[in-house]
Amino acid sequence: MPTDPVARMRRFNRAVTTEAGLLDSSFLGRGRPLGPARVLNAIGHGLCDVAEIRAYLRLDSGLTSRLLRGLEEEGLITLSPSPQDARRRIAALTPAGEAEFAAYESLSDDHARDVLARHPRPDILLDAMDVVATALGLDRITLEEVAPEDPRARACLDIYYGELAERLRTGFDVTLSADPEAADMTAPRGAFLIAMSDGMPIGCVGLKGTDKGYAEIKRLWVSQAARGMGLAGRLMDAVETRARDLGISLLRLDTNSALPEAVAFYRKRQWTEIGRFNEDPYPDIFFEKVL
Repeated sequence: MPTDPVARMRRFNRAVTTEAGLLDSSFLGRGRPLGPARVLNAIGHGLCDVAEIRAYLRLDSGLTSRLLRGLEEEGLITLSPSPQDARRRIAALTPAGEAEFAAYESLSDDHARDVLARHPRPDILLDAMDVVATALGLDRITLEEVAPEDPRARACLDIYYGELAERLRTGFDVTLSADPEAADMTAPRGAFLIAMSDGMPIGCVGLKGTDKGYAEIKRLWVSQAARGMGLAGRLMDAVETRARDLGISLLRLDTNSALPEAVAFYRKRQWTEIGRFNEDPYPDIFFEKVL
């Protein structure tokens, strides 16, 4: 195995180029190369504003226009002025475009299953893919405020609870913890934020409102694939800003000494260690911060 990082990166790029069919004139056998297929995919997944499509795919305006014009000539999309701003254009799939999008989705799923089936440990392969996809899309990660019952929020929390169960000496049972009620993490009492990377939730944090003169930061979690990339800091900055917006001036949180990276993170962010302020059986370190 070569040790030169540039050589390894270029080897990876060649493998992806070949496997993804970037050079094929008929991507997945549908009669057109990857470029127009990728634009069709973006529209099918809900990106309709042409400027947003161009930004998402990182295309220049000339290439975007050519790709859209080709799809329009095939009868797969329509282009029309935006009702809100006639200077902007909106793309929409035609019935033929919807059928073509569905065909691509099915073929792409089959191809993904085939790649995973070739590896003796697909979990390792997927973990590596998650790290690469997150790193390459770091500047496109978005933060969204959602209801704590949102399926994407629940997906983050389920992984978070599983990690706590593995790392805490006592294990972890969420029913025994001071788990916040959903209503306490929705405005105007609180909030729940998730980090999204190209449709995948990769982080979360909750703001739990109380009637005790402070609010609590709860359930800060970042996917293994995104750790060390500054996402925890982004989530904390965002939730602290949201607390200020809601008129909250004092925050508290708890953690466990079995999570030294979390303890160090809060101390670095100028949180002040205080005494116990709740009866939750799991935490043993407590912090607060004046906003």
